[in-house]
Amino acid sequence: MSSDEPLRAHIEALVHAGSVRRKSAAAQLEAEIRRREEVLRQTFRRYVSPRVADKILEDAQLRDTLLSTADARAHAVVLFADLRGFTSIAEQLEPHSVVPLLNEYFSLLTEITFRHEGTVFHMAGDCLMLGFGVPLEQPDSAQRAVRAAREMLDGFRELARSWRERYRIEAGLGIGINEGDVVAGNIGSSSYMNYTIIGDAVNVAARLCQRARAGEILFSRTLKQSLDAHGVDIGATPLPALQLRGRSHPIDIFCVPLETRLQWSAEPFAA
Repeated sequence: MSSDEPLRAHIEALVHAGSVRRKSAAAQLEAEIRRREEVLRQTFRRYVSPRVADKILEDAQLRDTLLSTADARAHAVVLFADLRGFTSIAEQLEPHSVVPLLNEYFSLLTEITFRHEGTVFHMAGDCLMLGFGVPLEQPDSAQRAVRAAREMLDGFRELARSWRERYRIEAGLGIGINEGDVVAGNIGSSSYMNYTIIGDAVNVAARLCQRARAGEILFSRTLKQSLDAHGVDIGATPLPALQLRGRSHPIDIFCVPLETRLQWSAEPFAA
């Protein structure tokens, strides 16, 4: 039996080494899973609030859907916010001054969006496209959108005052909101993709935003009907029906009443 001792010791050493390697491999795998989950969490938090990002990560099916190229139909409230006077601002200021100005603007609006658990779908130039009720359903998405829009106008009023003092420029904010069916998914090419929403509801919201004056929120009858169905009365003021290019019939539109409607123009700031 003594002659078997070296063999037994060698086998035990191999078993022990295998156990150590298995434990090491398991630890490495666990660390890699945690790292990837953190990357996903940080990625989602670029578009949604931390709370919504955590909900997405907890739902494996929803998470996989968002990361795949498959699209999904959803009912959503779409909000567009757009600066009034950006062309004039870009003309008056040096490019290095415009960048921090835009960062302040987008930071303000995205922080408000996340407070109301909305999703940032698109950010370009001076325009922001947001969604409520997608990718997670929100029964009160219409109310969230209106509350966020009002908060944006209030917050931007202070920001515009700061810009006036610092840069001697005038700026306003116009907002358009619509509700309807959209298609959400990753759209792009093999080298670049973007998670976004498309559909007629998105197009109408964009057109309403284009028509909104500085300090004004324009929204569709569809959104108003959703607010009415939930017993939410914001004292909406009906406006003349709007004929949108490419549509055969005009749409009924409303605005959120404001204490002061800004009569803003693109004229340079007067000293």
